[in-house]
Amino acid sequence: MKQYTGKKAFGAALLSASMLFASHAFASGTEQLKLFVSQVHAARGDFTQQEVKAPGKVNNGASSTTTPTKGASSSGTFMFARPGKFIWSYEKPYSQLLQADGDKLYVYDKDLNQVTVRNLGGALGASPAAILFGSNDLEKNFTLRDAGVKGGIDWLELTPKAKDTQFQTVGIGFKDGNLEAMELHDVFGNVTLLTFSNIQKNPPVKADTFKFNVPKGADVING
Repeated sequence: MKQYTGKKAFGAALLSASMLFASHAFASGTEQLKLFVSQVHAARGDFTQQEVKAPGKVNNGASSTTTPTKGASSSGTFMFARPGKFIWSYEKPYSQLLQADGDKLYVYDKDLNQVTVRNLGGALGASPAAILFGSNDLEKNFTLRDAGVKGGIDWLELTPKAKDTQFQTVGIGFKDGNLEAMELHDVFGNVTLLTFSNIQKNPPVKADTFKFNVPKGADVING
């Protein structure tokens, strides 16, 4: 039986909460992120997603393992145009689409032929999605802190200022001025690791690119 846990967890972050022109001269991850949100108005690329589970619990509440375990992995493509327009498409191992047109967010489950529609509203504000797809006012919703260099990647950490988000922190890594990875740490101790590749910055975007067309015969649920 297939599980959408990891994908829906990331989708929930988009719903409930949310590449660069730089060089080694910008050693700070924070500086590179600020350039990213100010200069990259649209982008497309590929992603892989790996779920890392927190240690399990046994009946007495003690941890049943001493180290986190790797969970489901998936991959696909993404495209965005600021603010609030994006297509986040899971292709493997199962197909699922999250698409926003700046006003509504559509979640399409191909196997169920079902579309869930929600108002995008201010939901991107303090969510991880805001970093990639939102406006330029990150410091309004997050506290930014440089997190050093690991494996040749410059990292920074963002902590949501809101107290009711699903995520405790979001890590973002850049290398040679390019977006490399994100680490989403939720309130349960789980981590979602996203790695990016084949990113094209500011590609031409047609006016109707993010318009969602409901597939024929699909059930539509207003969330």
